[in-house]
Amino acid sequence: MKKYILALGLSPLTVLGLFTGCSPKAETASDSDSLKIVATIFPEYDWVRQIAGEEADQMDITMLLDNGVDLHSYQPTAEDIMKVSDCDLFVYVGGESDAWVDDALKQAKNKDMQVVNLLDVLGNNAKEEEVIEGMEPEEEKEGGEEEEPEYDEHVWLSVKNAEVLSKAIADALEKADPDHKDIYQENASAYSEKLKDLDAKYQEVVDGASQKTLLFGDRFPF
Repeated sequence: MKKYILALGLSPLTVLGLFTGCSPKAETASDSDSLKIVATIFPEYDWVRQIAGEEADQMDITMLLDNGVDLHSYQPTAEDIMKVSDCDLFVYVGGESDAWVDDALKQAKNKDMQVVNLLDVLGNNAKEEEVIEGMEPEEEKEGGEEEEPEYDEHVWLSVKNAEVLSKAIADALEKADPDHKDIYQENASAYSEKLKDLDAKYQEVVDGASQKTLLFGDRFPF
């Protein structure tokens, strides 16, 4: 990933996450036949729980990255690969940091697995990374090969993205567990309203702010 300076506001989803708890490695339901869900990072994990609602207590939900582990340097263990291989729903960001996923999915035991790639869901709304003044560009590959566009993986920092992505997760949950589809869609709609309300509150603060630009040297202030 490129090193850069961004002009960003405080992430609304970071604040929302503070009210939904810390990020456990896994929550395992007692029923061995329960729906198995694997998410790579906390925002995905939290969206699944919000949409599943009370049904989450009957699911086996795993978050692969431990507290403090950086998505960009994460390397899955053999145990992680096995969890992905056998799950009913797998949610991941996509992009350069998740290059390991393609091989993992090819080896998956569960061929009926539902997969949600956040960058794919956003499609043309995903932001392509760019080099501007003050940024440190990556070294060019040997041979002068033209590189494919690299997209910003920090898609969870946008409340508007969260609405789109949580809806995609609800649709995937519905396919994996059609018996509870009405619950998932109802919870997704309710969660969307919460996100819209939160976005409106942030917009109100931004509109009334005397300073319109905040400078950060890295993502860690979030």
